[in-house]
Amino acid sequence: MSKCNLWSASLIIILSIISCADTNTASSRVEILPYYNEATFTPLWLDASYTTSDTLHKVPPFKLYNQYNDTITQDTFKDKIYVADFFFTFCTGICPKMTKNMASIQQAFIDDPEILLISHSVTPQHDTIEVLQDYASQNGVVKDKWHLVTGSRDEIYDLGRNQYFIEEDLGLNKTEDEFLHTENFVLVDKDKHIRGIYNGLNATSVEQLIADINTLKKEK
Repeated sequence: MSKCNLWSASLIIILSIISCADTNTASSRVEILPYYNEATFTPLWLDASYTTSDTLHKVPPFKLYNQYNDTITQDTFKDKIYVADFFFTFCTGICPKMTKNMASIQQAFIDDPEILLISHSVTPQHDTIEVLQDYASQNGVVKDKWHLVTGSRDEIYDLGRNQYFIEEDLGLNKTEDEFLHTENFVLVDKDKHIRGIYNGLNATSVEQLIADINTLKKEK
């Protein structure tokens, strides 16, 4: 190999290392992320001294089942920061790209037990435990890191629309019979407060989500 080619290869390796380091340590442009209380996703900016436990919206208790038929509840995410989205396994539109981007978040925090992911099936009648197992295997889903969950359709749709506000303000005009389908990812803190919503199809938005997770980790 010529000196020029050797130098080029070395530079690529160095830049790759720097890029990975930046992904894992990047933080937001703000020191404290806003809170979100309702479906219009109007940010509520609070300082660190504000007591949030009784005044801000929290994701309520739930009971679902993951790809290993483990029961998944709020206790699964105790003292954890997590990212939530909604998908279905036979989707050929936005879901494959969303799953790929969730996988990139998983990889960014693969060695960090403080960060978890949860993907809710919006077609639980089809997405059985066995189907979720196959989907997890095909998409590199890591056990105990990323939960693909199924359960009661009513509970999943209530969580999506009324608790995570996953469809943003659009969800205010939909009935419970209408199909829930959205590309949004939602960031939830250790106290079950919603701290951000992101376009799960957009690479820049996903990079911002990763940066915001790093910022959230610094909160006391």
